[in-house]
Amino acid sequence: MADGTTASLKSRVSEAEWNARVELAALYRLVALHGWDDMIFTHISARVPGPEHHFLINPYGWYFEEMTASCLVKVDLDGNIVQDTTSFINPAGFTIHSAIHAAREDAHFVIHLHTVAGVGVAAQQEGLLPLGQNACLLQHQVAYHGYEGLALNHDERGRLVADLGDKPLMLLRNHGTLAVGQTAAQAWIGMFFLERACAQQVAALSVGREHVLMAPDAAQAETREQGKGIGFISSLAWPGALRMLDRRSPGYDV
Repeated sequence: MADGTTASLKSRVSEAEWNARVELAALYRLVALHGWDDMIFTHISARVPGPEHHFLINPYGWYFEEMTASCLVKVDLDGNIVQDTTSFINPAGFTIHSAIHAAREDAHFVIHLHTVAGVGVAAQQEGLLPLGQNACLLQHQVAYHGYEGLALNHDERGRLVADLGDKPLMLLRNHGTLAVGQTAAQAWIGMFFLERACAQQVAALSVGREHVLMAPDAAQAETREQGKGIGFISSLAWPGALRMLDRRSPGYDV
């Protein structure tokens, strides 16, 4: 059972792995701070640098606000735990994250959430609409994957990867949101903008579909091009996010 404590692994792993652990733990804490966690469910993962294609994921039973660099569990693409630990992982989390890490060389960090707004938009037939600036920046970077139930069937992995293609964001129908990044910063800013766009859409549609104002076509096209600079934006926002964690949720980096 998780007790919120674990011995530090810093001296027992490579510097590259430790850095990945710290950034992944930071992502978990940031999700918790924003109220986007789902008790002990949903998952965020990080590829461990190196040729083995190992990745890190949360120990099942820990709340996101408890995550530390040392508590994260290292697994291979077959779901085998490849470190000395008494923790285990959620099989549904393994299915989704192993598929993306295996298929996408740029998928160093993968965030999957079940937020109220994210599921709300994922359950809407039209998907993400160009109602606000966040949506216009992201709309053409979002893929869609149909709901198949709890992600326990490994056969779903091929379909999930095919639907994601080369896009960094996804709405899993009736299920939630997903973001992929080469860095923790890219995954975080992509998810932040996507979740904000979903919340704005749910709020706007509260007055009914016929009363909302779509962004003009020309503005949508312009914003689509501007959205390609999200990588630069993420590099500016990430250090501030870590400073906020140091103030409001210290201890993730142990």
